[in-house]
Amino acid sequence: MSRGYNFSAGPSTLPESVLRRAQEEMLEWGGERASVLEVSHRGKAFVALNDKLEADLRRLLEVPADYTVLFLQGGATQHFAQIPMNLAGPDDSADYLISGHWATKAHAEARTLVKTNVVATGEAGKFTSIPEHSQWKLTPGAAYLHVTPNETIQGVEFAGVPEVGDVPVVADMSSNILSRPVDVSRYGLIYAGAQKNMGAAGLTLLVIRNDLLARKRRPLPNIFTYAAHAKEKSLLNTPPTFAFYITALVLEWIDAQGGLAAMEKLNRAKADMLYAAIDGSNGYYANPVDARYRSRMNVPFTLHDAALDEAFLVESKAAGLLTLKGHKAVGGMRASIYNAMPIAGVQALVGFMGDFAKRHG
Repeated sequence: MSRGYNFSAGPSTLPESVLRRAQEEMLEWGGERASVLEVSHRGKAFVALNDKLEADLRRLLEVPADYTVLFLQGGATQHFAQIPMNLAGPDDSADYLISGHWATKAHAEARTLVKTNVVATGEAGKFTSIPEHSQWKLTPGAAYLHVTPNETIQGVEFAGVPEVGDVPVVADMSSNILSRPVDVSRYGLIYAGAQKNMGAAGLTLLVIRNDLLARKRRPLPNIFTYAAHAKEKSLLNTPPTFAFYITALVLEWIDAQGGLAAMEKLNRAKADMLYAAIDGSNGYYANPVDARYRSRMNVPFTLHDAALDEAFLVESKAAGLLTLKGHKAVGGMRASIYNAMPIAGVQALVGFMGDFAKRHG
C-alpha cells in the first residue's frame, strides 16, 4: 500500500520522517527500555522531554521571557470556555471578532460566562472577508479581544495584530501556528490545538503573558486554572504523553527545515501554486474568499458544476489525494496544506485538477 497526500484539515498530515522515527522508537524510547506511551510523566526522561519541548517552542516562536508556555488538554474548544474563566469575571465584558465558524463557536462558549460584544462580523458576506478595522465597535476597558487569525472552514486568514490599546489580544491560532513568524509580544494570549501544524491530537499549546496569568477574576478549581498548570509546568495531571512526544519531534523537524522563516516561504509557494491553478482554470474551479484574506493553510474551492463533486472525490482518492471533501458548512472541496504537506503534494493536486477539468470539461 502506498502512502497518499493527506489534505485533511485535522488531524492533519505529519512529516514522514517524524512518523518513521516514532515507529522506530515505539517499543523502546530514549534508553528507557519501554515505550514513551508507558513511561511515567513524573520520571526524569519525560520531564526532560517536557523541558526540551518548551525550550524548542520558545526558540522557534521567539517567546519573550515574561510569557509562560503551557501544554494542556481539551483542544481549542475547551479553551473557548477556559479563557474567559481565567481572564474575565462575570461582570466583565470581552470583545469578539467573528470571522467564521470557529470564532462563532468561541463566542458562543464565552457568552455563557461573561458579557460579550461582537466588534464586527463577516457573516453577511458568508465569511469570505474580514470587516475593515474602521468598522469595529470596541469596548473601552474590555477584559480582552478574541480573534481567530485563520478560519479552517471558510479559508479566511489575516496577518497582523489589531491595534486596541491596552486591551489584551487573545488569538486562536490552531490552524496557522508555526506556519510563519509571529510577534508574540503583540498578543496577551495565543492558543492552538496541536493536530494541524504541531503534532498529534490531544495537546493544546497556550502562550500567555504573565500579568494575565496572575489575573484572578473568579474562583476556579485548579484543573481549570492556568496559574495552577503553570506552577506544575504543564504536569498538574497526567498529560497526553504520546502527543507531547510527537510534538517534540515535529518541532525538531521544523527547526531542521530552517525554522519559521523557511516554513513561511514554503507555505507561500504552496498556496500561490494552488490559487494560481484555481484562478487560471477559466472558471472551472473557484475560490470565494477576498484575495486579501485567502488562507495559506486551508484552501476551499468549488467546481463549476456541483454534480461533478462526487467524481472529483472518487478519482482524487484513487490518485492518492486524500480528504479533499469540503466542510458541510460550505460544500465543495478543501485542501489543507499545512507545514508538513510537501510541495510535491500540491503539485500532484494541481496536476490532477488540470487533468480532471480536461476529462470532465
